[in-house]
Amino acid sequence: MDKLSESRQIIDTVDKQMAELFEQRLNAVREAAKYKAECGMPIADAGREESVIEKNSAYIKDADIRAFYVNYMRQTMDISKRFMSNITSGMRIAYCGVEGAYAYIAAHKVFPSGNLISYKSFNEAYDAVVDGQCDCCVLPIENSYTGEIGAVIDLMFNGNLYVNGVYSLPIRHNLLAVKGAKITDIKKVVSHQQALDQCADYIANREYQMEVMANTAYAAKKVAQAGDISVAAIASEETAELYGLEILDHDINASNVNTTRFAVFSRSTDAPVGEKNSFILLFTVNDEVGALAKAVNIICAHGFNMRVLRSRPVKNTPWQYYFYVEAEGDQRSQEGVRMLKELAVCCSGLKIAGHYLDEISLD
Repeated sequence: MDKLSESRQIIDTVDKQMAELFEQRLNAVREAAKYKAECGMPIADAGREESVIEKNSAYIKDADIRAFYVNYMRQTMDISKRFMSNITSGMRIAYCGVEGAYAYIAAHKVFPSGNLISYKSFNEAYDAVVDGQCDCCVLPIENSYTGEIGAVIDLMFNGNLYVNGVYSLPIRHNLLAVKGAKITDIKKVVSHQQALDQCADYIANREYQMEVMANTAYAAKKVAQAGDISVAAIASEETAELYGLEILDHDINASNVNTTRFAVFSRSTDAPVGEKNSFILLFTVNDEVGALAKAVNIICAHGFNMRVLRSRPVKNTPWQYYFYVEAEGDQRSQEGVRMLKELAVCCSGLKIAGHYLDEISLD
């Protein structure tokens, strides 16, 4: 047998093995897709992809071949993600607002192949998942400039859905008006209350009148429909394109690091274990001296770093409060189980509202 024939025979044998392994890989991807759909998790996981490529590349001894292997792995992962998209494309994702709103942008970035469904309020989007109309919902939980989104935190406290992921979206507000309008024409701005607050300095300096609307994209839509050159909306760049508006001024929010954190809620309380884990804990304390300090000390004593600790009033119970904690670590670990057991003694109410891996930027 000549050298060419021998090489081809080896290639044919390896190709057969690779075909079998490829089928095994995509069968595993199929199961991963089902799990992600159930938990409301996104398809892409850039951190894991890079980790896998780095680990597997070390198996290739030939440096010349290694570069080609990295390219092969990236193509394989792209194929796997497209296969996973086909499986999860029927996912129904609830969000509050209309097309073009920041919640829509966040939901689309997390679930690019999902079927995004608009609801008028946080409660309606949340209840759509509870009732089974949608598979999960994407709701804002905090803004770096204006603070927590209390209504959504209260849904965590009172509801049964579970947070499976947390994502940060940079917020860049723009002044949008109908085509032909000039910035000197503007007398009034319309937007969501949060957006107006985030652009308060800009609005005050120009002495604009303000009108609150349900969300930023709805405000842009109303400006487009009205055709009044004296009224501008404060909204995203994507919204301007969607409704045919001109951007009169970019990045008008007071903070240039303005970011909103969004959480994905689903009915599943299952969550994967990773190198970086975080959990959301909600609790109320017994009515006794030092109860809150005791709860906080228990969390710290078991080695869990609290990134967030804040209080919220319990609705319909005057002067009663519950506490919201985001902490690093896995509450399902042995240390976490011991922590929760000790907290149950000093807390009148205790609830794990979510578990997520490393927070992901949607920029």
